[in-house]
Amino acid sequence: MLFNSLEFILLFLPVSILGYYICIRSQWLGAPKAWLVLCSLFFYSWWNPNYLSLILVSILVNYSFGSAIIRNPPNRIRSILMLSGIGFNLFLLGYYKYWDFFLTTTNEVLGTHFPLLDLLLPLAISFYSFQQIAYLVDCYHGEVREANFLNYALFITFFPQLIAGPIVHHKEMMPQFDHNENRFFNYENQAKGLFIFSIGLFKKVVLADTFAKWSTQGFNQSQDLSFIDGWVTALSFIFQLYFDFSGYMDMAMGTALFFNIKLPVNFNSPYKALNIQEFWNTWHMTLGRFLYRYVYIPFNKSLLNRVFIPLGLQKYVKLRTHLSLFFVFLVSGIWHGAGWTFVIFGVLHGTAVVGYRLWRNTGLRLPAFMAWGLTFGFVVLSSVFFRASSVAEALRIVAAICGLNGVVFPARLEGLLSELPFIAFQDLVIVSVSESTIFLLIGFLIILCCKNSIQLTERFRPNLLYFIYCVFLLLTSLLNLTKASEFLYFNF
Repeated sequence: MLFNSLEFILLFLPVSILGYYICIRSQWLGAPKAWLVLCSLFFYSWWNPNYLSLILVSILVNYSFGSAIIRNPPNRIRSILMLSGIGFNLFLLGYYKYWDFFLTTTNEVLGTHFPLLDLLLPLAISFYSFQQIAYLVDCYHGEVREANFLNYALFITFFPQLIAGPIVHHKEMMPQFDHNENRFFNYENQAKGLFIFSIGLFKKVVLADTFAKWSTQGFNQSQDLSFIDGWVTALSFIFQLYFDFSGYMDMAMGTALFFNIKLPVNFNSPYKALNIQEFWNTWHMTLGRFLYRYVYIPFNKSLLNRVFIPLGLQKYVKLRTHLSLFFVFLVSGIWHGAGWTFVIFGVLHGTAVVGYRLWRNTGLRLPAFMAWGLTFGFVVLSSVFFRASSVAEALRIVAAICGLNGVVFPARLEGLLSELPFIAFQDLVIVSVSESTIFLLIGFLIILCCKNSIQLTERFRPNLLYFIYCVFLLLTSLLNLTKASEFLYFNF
């Protein structure tokens, strides 16, 4: 079920909220949690009931591993249980998400003809797999001491964050459900929830889906793009991606607030970043948090130590840090999708982060506008690989952006610019280039000059002005809700 659909907004969400607060009045303290689990499973199975059994098996197996880890004292068995649980999650993720990619690559390199499975990617498997890996590691380190199946099921399935995050920790979310103050209808949380939900819905329906038109048009005709087409295509995609994903996060946070639950912030104006490290500190922040703790630290402290110490390289701390950072971004790229474009995306960003740290160590600094332009330009170019269906398609668009396919202006401008040399005039691939330019300017204005949704929510006061603003966003979104479209991160 999509957040930006009438059945969610007008039916599922009101019923789930009403049922939750009715269940709170029950003598059984677990009733509201059980209600949310049932609602969340219904929400998940709306997309494809066939994969409901997969997430249920995943929950049961991981809960069993987690309980066994908690019961065992720190010993070899405890380590084996943790590694086995992690292996189970990686196996499911590898089988459903990467097996066909592995077979395709093997067939291309070795000339074999292994048949592909053509499996449909289970919704949210990347997110709930990482979340459960984090849970098992936290159990191993003694950060989770209670093993209650209902709590665990709710922790994994809680529908506001189930499909695309944010990736949360057990200790930061589950205590909120048991807090006495959260067991009452909180009018302030309801108002804030509606406010941030309306911002997210507007981002998705009005902004992201509008940019999607030009992004899709350009990528579908990548072989015909010129300089202007290429930039409109690439810029449209990064704005689509930002407003789509941050819009989802706003709606997730707003929906959670209806149940008095506060989810962690996942975006903090990433396109204002002045360097690539700052960009990643403000983009998909919970994924970065996960990768740092559960990939960077083990890789840096454990795996590389076993290589560096025997070779006498333990003094080369910066080298180990750079290798670990590069590996983290490679993992991040592969996590996002099964394809060489995602591998290249990870390599590009890993190289950029390491390069930035080397540059920073020189003590040299760029003026702010140059630093922003370099960072934003890199994000634009690298995101082409994130979106493209093949490396060849990505390279065609990058070539267009760099002007290698020539600079072509709309044919209607030939009368005005015909005297200028080395300029061609013809119909562009992006037909409505003037409309797209206006929206791109609006996009730049929003990301660079306006406060983000989290800042707006922190300043929120339930008064008439905010009420009018909220109603305007909701009505505009609902009037444009002619067709519910998927969120981009559903594909990852």
